Amino acid sequence: MAARLSNRRFFRPLLYISAGAVIGGAGLYLSYRPKNIPGQEGAAVPPPKYGEGGEISVPRFPLVKNREEQIASLKKSSGTQDTVQKTKSVLGSLRSNNDETSDEIAGDGAEPYDLLIIGGGATGAGVALDAVTRGLKVAMVERDDFASGTSSKSTKLVHGGVRYLEKAVWELDYNQYKLVKEALRERKYFLDTAPHLSSWLPIMIPIQKWWQAPYFWAGTKCYDFLAGSEGIEGSYFLTKSRAMDAFPMLRKDNLFGALVYYDGAHNDSRMNVSIAMTAALYGATVVNHIEVTGLVKDADGKLCGARVKDKVQERNGKKAQEFTVRAKGIINATGPFTDAIRKMDDQTCQEIVAPSSGVHVILPGFYSPSKMGLIDPKTSDGRVIFFLPWQGNTIAGTTDAPTNITPDPIAGEEEINWILSEIRNYLDPSLNVRRGDVLAAWSGIRPLVKDPKSKNTESLVRNHLITTSDSGLLTIAGGKWTTYRQMAEETVDTALKLYHLTPTPLLHAPRISGSELIDDSASLDGSCQTHQVRLIGAHGFSKTLFINLVQHFGIETHVAQHLVESYGDRAWVVAALSSPTEKRFPVRGIKISQLYPFIDGEVRYSVRHEYAQTATDVLARRTRLAFLNAQAALEALPRVIDLMAGELGWDARRQAVEWKDTVAFLASMGLAKSKLGVTRRDVEMGRAGEYDEYERKLYSRHDAPADTLASDSKFAPGEKLVVGRDSPANK
Repeated sequence: MAARLSNRRFFRPLLYISAGAVIGGAGLYLSYRPKNIPGQEGAAVPPPKYGEGGEISVPRFPLVKNREEQIASLKKSSGTQDTVQKTKSVLGSLRSNNDETSDEIAGDGAEPYDLLIIGGGATGAGVALDAVTRGLKVAMVERDDFASGTSSKSTKLVHGGVRYLEKAVWELDYNQYKLVKEALRERKYFLDTAPHLSSWLPIMIPIQKWWQAPYFWAGTKCYDFLAGSEGIEGSYFLTKSRAMDAFPMLRKDNLFGALVYYDGAHNDSRMNVSIAMTAALYGATVVNHIEVTGLVKDADGKLCGARVKDKVQERNGKKAQEFTVRAKGIINATGPFTDAIRKMDDQTCQEIVAPSSGVHVILPGFYSPSKMGLIDPKTSDGRVIFFLPWQGNTIAGTTDAPTNITPDPIAGEEEINWILSEIRNYLDPSLNVRRGDVLAAWSGIRPLVKDPKSKNTESLVRNHLITTSDSGLLTIAGGKWTTYRQMAEETVDTALKLYHLTPTPLLHAPRISGSELIDDSASLDGSCQTHQVRLIGAHGFSKTLFINLVQHFGIETHVAQHLVESYGDRAWVVAALSSPTEKRFPVRGIKISQLYPFIDGEVRYSVRHEYAQTATDVLARRTRLAFLNAQAALEALPRVIDLMAGELGWDARRQAVEWKDTVAFLASMGLAKSKLGVTRRDVEMGRAGEYDEYERKLYSRHDAPADTLASDSKFAPGEKLVVGRDSPANK
């Protein structure tokens, strides 16, 4: 009996210690196990290597049909003999550029499209890519440019939504929980399919009171848990000293510590353009600057097409001829303009979109670390504000208030000053955050789904709604950038049933990668595969690809890094289209703005391979200069117009139109009012940087000589600033 008790005393503690070691070891493994970080694995198509004598074989990528060919395809769907003959005539003039493509389009038969998608934002482009990779015949038209609306004016985050999770818990709201769970899954797909355009970003939550630490810790750990295998790094706590080391700009006097969690960040408009161009490479007819002027119904009152016109012709001073695009099904994916298209179908329909204004401001990069963001979960009025590094600058926002729908909304001074005021609350008081530090400011319209019971925009749910009219108009509304792919999948699933369409395997898909090493079409079996369809530029992307560009083309290092992070493996093409500098170094790549890494080859690439048709398309959505610095965009405008005129054959009248319209657009990006009447000659003569006294104090980033204090100088007026002969320094 005594021996048995002795054994128990010995084995029971040993059992507890062993169990604790197993549990602790499992916890350590889960916390510190190797993570599969998107973009850090090797490229699917490795970069070319240098052979003997320094020779290199640059990749050869498949080309999209040019815009004229795409418009010809739209016209061909109308089915009239006259239209088919005109289409063949147009294509005949294009045969010298692409014989194979022209023959394919000009074949007999004028079949309608399976789907016509109205709207070229994130959702519309996502639907086009999903549908075409299921073997459907797809067309997508956009009135302005891809991402010209909400999709280019986001917070640039790819996130599940920490604040939505908080609401889901406290309000016991299952819809909010479902939105977070869905977004976290989509976040991983997002970064997998476009690693060159997106990346993981640590985001700090400052903690002012000790009791906030367990609350935020529990929230971020719950966020990590929901992400599961879709997550990357786990959240962690920082003491005050470590928080200050990671984010030196923080206010010190009321800081207890900080929690850091991970989300994603991306280049939103370039992502949108890449989705659209990938759809085009897979065979979709994708055209921007095509306006839908009306919907067409058959004898039974069912939609069977749309009337459209080419707005580029109007910009060229010509009358734009309307024509019909026939389709078995029509999808409305126009974001804030959803109800306008729905009313084309039915004037009596009830509006389903509640537009909300989100204002962001751009500040110099020195206000934030280059690899760390910040979120203030409780502003003075209860809203959330982000403070994030983006494209070398700092983005801050956003507001959330009801608004009216306009094409290019302008950020008001009240909203801008509110954001700056909130920023000052958590930055060190010694940092004088000035209105003049704002390099750009814009307002985006969120197309929130209207909830009749809600009293303010903060209670509106950010999930999406799919609805169908009696005539067959399928509308997808609401949602957010992160879930664009899931929204597209659900929309196409609904369209297949509604329009009785049959998906088919895509047996002869082009090699998007441009390499025989990759069979891009292997998994396209007719089901939704967009969770693994890599976007254009992703296949040959790697973190070190920029080194090959520097070595082969003699491009500046920071420019090469920018090209790779914006175009992926297509950076080879952009670099090849860049002009020689006639300098020893850099050898290629003439900047359109000396402050930023955007170069002339990007303008040529945008026109030839991404359907850029206006200077605003280039400055705002192919490059991001207008979003980063409105004044710099104005100063780059003459160069951009000249480059595009050379590519598109613009006459003097068209160039004048581009100048006027782009300056007007820059007003919505925060350009000073005094610059709205500036001429091209003013810019070329260097007079664009001049301000009157009021605006100099408001917008100027530096002090003028007249602002120098008398106490700043130790020399009398007129005295030469040299060391005198009798100075102690000479003894």
